[in-house]
Amino acid sequence: MGERASVTEPDQLTPSLIAEDFSAWYGDFQALHDVSLVMNKNLVTALIGPSGCGKTTFLRWINRMNDLVPGARAEGGLRLAETSLLDPNLDVVELRRNVGMVFQKPNPFPKSIYDNVAFGLRLSRKMNRNDLDAIVERALKQAALWDEVKDRLNKSGLSLSGGQQQRLCIARAIACSPDVLLMDEPASALDPKATARIEQLILELKERYTIVIVTHNMQQAARVSDYTAFFNTGKIVESGPTERIFTTPEHSETEDYISGRFG
Repeated sequence: MGERASVTEPDQLTPSLIAEDFSAWYGDFQALHDVSLVMNKNLVTALIGPSGCGKTTFLRWINRMNDLVPGARAEGGLRLAETSLLDPNLDVVELRRNVGMVFQKPNPFPKSIYDNVAFGLRLSRKMNRNDLDAIVERALKQAALWDEVKDRLNKSGLSLSGGQQQRLCIARAIACSPDVLLMDEPASALDPKATARIEQLILELKERYTIVIVTHNMQQAARVSDYTAFFNTGKIVESGPTERIFTTPEHSETEDYISGRFG
């Protein structure tokens, strides 16, 4: 198992996202069963488990992306602070500004680097050019991309390398100053060098955001996360501080998965 980066946890944990007996279905198929999990502010929570275990389904309910899937429904508790994420009257557009998402494969828009980052800002508010410039620069700096692109902001985002494209997508997600950043296998399509950049970036970004990451890479989970939840067959087998989950898991099922005996 790779050595975990040294990170500083806040003295007091502040719950940001809370799931309580949360269940979800696709039609008649129950994908999640009574999931309860607290994801704390300024910490990285990793969701691990074999393919099809429900972790990406859970992630997508946090910003209601499953609303777009016919037959998808959920019940139980899922909250961002005091806001119920299952409230049928919830402004989903506003929610997605507050809960940014980065996908497995980089998906920059076929627009300039500048316009990729500014896209959500232009949709959500009227801003003068100077303010927009400042926020685009800040987001690109937070995404560790500014120095590489500051002289070619008008070039297409598609002209960047894969790792740069993923950092551009991160910049786009954080430009609207979300509370939460969701990442679904954010480095699985990248080479080792680009993966290392993304992992370092995650450790830096958690100072500002609550981060929830889905990953199949056990070494990555060990390196970047503070808390880990192990999913299997739509249930959380166990969750807790990453160091404990990886060194002294309470369930043999967890140990078998982490050690590569299944999954």
